[in-house]
Amino acid sequence: MELISTQICKTSDIGVNKNLFGGIMLQWIDEAGGIMAAHLCCSPNVITLKMEEVVFKSPVKVKDHIKIYGSIVSVGRTSLKLHIEARRFGFCNEGEEIVCSTQMIFVKIDDKGKAAPIDEKQLSLIKSKMSL
Repeated sequence: MELISTQICKTSDIGVNKNLFGGIMLQWIDEAGGIMAAHLCCSPNVITLKMEEVVFKSPVKVKDHIKIYGSIVSVGRTSLKLHIEARRFGFCNEGEEIVCSTQMIFVKIDDKGKAAPIDEKQLSLIKSKMSL
């Protein structure tokens, strides 16, 4: 899995039960997945098509450091499926605990918002990363 982004849970991110609001986590995951998809497609023109079931395994509290990782599940002519994981990082012991995970599909688009093929060279690079 590749580290995509990091976040710190702030007081403004907390819901009524003193845990990170789930919508904030979904935003972080969507952003991170989009960053990875754009990087893989060599284009900022990618959109989220689908986010599968998100399993929230443990709560996130204020000051928790969250690292978001991604890996390639599959690639099509115009789309990528990524596995995204958010993990709590322990500053003292440097351990990590999965707090949630999902799979997402991103589609490369053209300037008119229509699905566009991923460049053949990029497809080859993406497929080579999948086999690692």
